[in-house]
Amino acid sequence: MLRSQSEFNNDHFEVLVESYVVNERMFQIILEHLDNAAWRAQIPGIKGRTIAATVVHVDNMRRKWLRLSAPYLKLSPPLDRARCTQTEAKAALAHSATRCVEMLTDAFVRRQRRVKTFVRDGWAKPWPSGPSMVAFMISHDAHHRGQICMLAHQLGYPLPTKTTAGIWVWEQIWKECGFTKPR
Repeated sequence: MLRSQSEFNNDHFEVLVESYVVNERMFQIILEHLDNAAWRAQIPGIKGRTIAATVVHVDNMRRKWLRLSAPYLKLSPPLDRARCTQTEAKAALAHSATRCVEMLTDAFVRRQRRVKTFVRDGWAKPWPSGPSMVAFMISHDAHHRGQICMLAHQLGYPLPTKTTAGIWVWEQIWKECGFTKPR
């Protein structure tokens, strides 16, 4: 049965925040196992479409969500898609994910809810803070994780099967992130 937001309690919202943490761990796993040669490799005939550009886009979108929805959170400098290294991008993603978790916690879990609305983009209508916010954020990241896996494969640098299969084992990643289990 579908729930209205008013039927959610803190435990439900904590699960949503945990889900975002697990989502970020999947990104980090992919970047840990990505061949360095794939980082800036170009697909013939498609200018600018690199794994580096995709990862920088994800970080930029997270930064936009944070700027528009939780402007009080301090952000690290933006990445330069033409110059950033895989290591710098991995650290930037971890930082933006940490800030997103803070934003989600401020939206749902803390008594004084500081984040009342989620703004996806300057042109988009704000959404009330809630489960849809997390679903959108995770969907966006998952879409780009899929692109990275696809690009790596097309470029001749496929991720190890253990890695691509492993990002589907949520229960294991959940435990790795320090949570008991999906609930």
